[in-house]
Amino acid sequence: MTLPTPNVPDLLLDTLRRNGRVNDTLLAAVRPEEYALRDGEGGWTVARHLSHLAAFRAGWLLEISPEHAAGLMAPFGGANPWAWESRDPAVLGTVFREGDAAALRAVQTALETGRSFPDPYGEGTYQSHPSHFLQHIVVHDSHHRGQVLSLLRRGGRTPQEMDALDEHWAIWRA
Repeated sequence: MTLPTPNVPDLLLDTLRRNGRVNDTLLAAVRPEEYALRDGEGGWTVARHLSHLAAFRAGWLLEISPEHAAGLMAPFGGANPWAWESRDPAVLGTVFREGDAAALRAVQTALETGRSFPDPYGEGTYQSHPSHFLQHIVVHDSHHRGQVLSLLRRGGRTPQEMDALDEHWAIWRA
């Protein structure tokens, strides 16, 4: 039996949407006191990881598509997005959702105009296809979510609580 060839752009859009739902689930699960958790070895706090995740979109858009970053800067209050930090799940959620939408618009614009993104550091960033930016968002988010879960575990979440949180990841299937 031969499976139909999937429409890769549609799958990527669906992946970005599912990634956003997982981020929303994590934000809802973090308790206020857990934003201060850190590994005790110089690593970032939960707040720093989540803020970095959310600001990642605006930070990269400033580099590769500044016109799409313009509407994202208000929550940072003039601060560099890479240095910004918040412990407010509503603000973080808004920055995530607006950043995802702006990233998608930037990719769509690049595709419609037949261009790649600038390569500010000479690393070949997103040069082969603009959609690689969306893939980078998903991979980057996954990396830092794993670190947040580790901090929650080290911070005293019980095995049962961690199992329950792991069950939330089933949202990616929906």
